[in-house]
Amino acid sequence: MKKLSTKMKRLIAIILAVVVCAGAVAAVLLVRKGSNVTYVGICQLVQHEALDAATKGFRDALTELMGDKVKFKEENASGDNATCNIIINTLISEKVDLIMANATPALQAAHAGTGTIPILGTSVTDYSTALGITPWTGATGINISGTSDLAPLDGQAAMIKELFPDAKKVGILYCSAEANSVFQMEAITVYLKELGYECENFAFADSNDVASVTADACGKVDVLYIPTDNTAASCTEAIRNVVEPARMPVVVGEEGLCAGCGVASLSPSYYDLGYATGKMAYEVLAKGADVSTMQIQYAPAFTKCYNPEMCELLGVAIPDDYIAISK
Repeated sequence: MKKLSTKMKRLIAIILAVVVCAGAVAAVLLVRKGSNVTYVGICQLVQHEALDAATKGFRDALTELMGDKVKFKEENASGDNATCNIIINTLISEKVDLIMANATPALQAAHAGTGTIPILGTSVTDYSTALGITPWTGATGINISGTSDLAPLDGQAAMIKELFPDAKKVGILYCSAEANSVFQMEAITVYLKELGYECENFAFADSNDVASVTADACGKVDVLYIPTDNTAASCTEAIRNVVEPARMPVVVGEEGLCAGCGVASLSPSYYDLGYATGKMAYEVLAKGADVSTMQIQYAPAFTKCYNPEMCELLGVAIPDDYIAISK
């Protein structure tokens, strides 16, 4: 028998993969045909405490409201934007009834993938920036709405002033690849300068240079600030391994980051954000609400919290109105 060339073997493998994928999608659609079950796809950018809590809140809300009439297809992109695109395209091919996009890159992938399936975002800081929509009216006008994790950045700047009144220079540590982080960096810089601080930006491209950029920052500033940044949130151990021996205090944008490497935060509840997103999904799926006109919702309250272990290690005194993070 004549042996197949390497090129021919690769072609056959690709054809078989396409056939298997098409068969899997067809099987999903066949099962769904005639069913009164609603199918919701979830694309979460990366696994970390804040995003996990948002996904749980979303599922809990929809399950409470719809019971066994809702089924979930949940996928995690492990921090890779390209994987978000693959997940979204798979959900579209499976004809889910709604997509929940957890974090800005997941939302951007969903936006690029479909203009017809309703999309709800959560853990997204600024929808205008993420989607390139101007002027901003509070609703997108397209098949997207959701919830924002934007904390009052003026309040976070004031927290730095409250805890570190004698500091002169604040370093802002963030991922340059995350539009939400760039937005927060620019906004809080204004507030910090109004409070008399000198600011310097320290941007890392991805998880590979988090430690080296953090080390550089520790030698140049008095206190660090990290916004609600997904890459940083997935690298808290690496950041802590640098800031702890350098005795560098870090004020952060949310509780999960604070528990990992920070001293304090003014934080929303990501579970509550996800839960609110689930209630929005119910309005769309069960009551026919027009997602394009639904106003973006924001966290109703924020908590001053602190990391007792890091504060003790670094000798940071915390006012009585802060709540300790329990591990």
